[in-house]
Amino acid sequence: MSAWLLPDHIADVLPSEARHIEELRRELLDTARAYGYELVIPPLIEHLESLLTGAGEALNLQTFKLVDQLSGRSLGVRADTTPQVARIDAHLLGRQAITRLCYCGPVLHTRPERPHATREPMQFGAEIYGHAGREADLEILSLALDCLDSAQVADLSVDLADARLVRALLAGVIADPQVLAAVHDALAAKDASEIASLSAGFPAASREGLLALVTLYGGVEVLDEAENALQAFPGVRDVLSNLRWLASRLDDVKVSFDLSDARGYGYYTGVRFAVYARRAGDALLRGGRYDGVGAVFGHKLDRERPAVGFSLDVKQLVRAASERPLRAAIRAPWSDAPDLHAVVRSLRQRGETVVCVLPGHDNEIDEFNCDRELIQTAGQWLIQPIGDS
Repeated sequence: MSAWLLPDHIADVLPSEARHIEELRRELLDTARAYGYELVIPPLIEHLESLLTGAGEALNLQTFKLVDQLSGRSLGVRADTTPQVARIDAHLLGRQAITRLCYCGPVLHTRPERPHATREPMQFGAEIYGHAGREADLEILSLALDCLDSAQVADLSVDLADARLVRALLAGVIADPQVLAAVHDALAAKDASEIASLSAGFPAASREGLLALVTLYGGVEVLDEAENALQAFPGVRDVLSNLRWLASRLDDVKVSFDLSDARGYGYYTGVRFAVYARRAGDALLRGGRYDGVGAVFGHKLDRERPAVGFSLDVKQLVRAASERPLRAAIRAPWSDAPDLHAVVRSLRQRGETVVCVLPGHDNEIDEFNCDRELIQTAGQWLIQPIGDS
């Protein structure tokens, strides 16, 4: 095997893509900061029992494990940053007031999440802790859309659902956990025949409700259909009203509903959403409400905190975002002259990119647009557009 070959679904990021990723990372963090979100940087590795506690249990198969050579304890490389941020909110910050946190950094997966995906995503996310109302749902979704807007992603559409719908239909149903998991999978796949088979022993209302749910996807009219089909179940009307309220406040974006989408049923506790773009095959970001996610990290404090947030992979986002122009730069000759050094230093301090052409080499830079050059005229170094005589 060649020494330069990398593992499957792991790749180097070359200059053009790396530049775009870094520009997006900065813009995403700046957008979150404009909403008042504080940046946190959790560690890349943690003790395994911490990473896989609570909501992190679902990440077990996606987590790389290793042994700490200092302590002998089992460590894990994070596969998702959200449980770490929940730990920070609950155990380190311990605030009772609203906390807004954001992050951006690499995570590592044992297997790619989808075809052609990397196993080393650059995960960006934002989360609100401490507010159970729908106002936080709207804020986090608005921030998500503004983040994609800052990335210059066009033709966005939002898909809304709510984990409480399926929970209401299954309330009181006595079944093996494996059967309930299969029901959720069948709902996500819209497999009516499988749902009919799995729910054969369920109460009639639950069985009929699950079968109806498979057909409830599309525009806002779906909410009216759901209200009629599921009116026998307590709490459903309020959930649908909340979805209608949320959708009505999203401007300049197409909104659809997929009420049978039960992915992440063990994690989400309320509204959940996915945002798509025409140039991206899969969702660019996913998020929703996951109240109580930090409770296991409370340490003598009541940390059943409401929480809502979203995350995305910046590497995936690059492929859907618009191309960025190259950064303008100034080409300068190499010289040991103190006056040229002073001019170049001054320009760089002012934020300019100055590329010195080393002796014997042409300018072969691909990631900067050298549209100006430094030339010496009458003993002074002047900036002149390239191509001007």
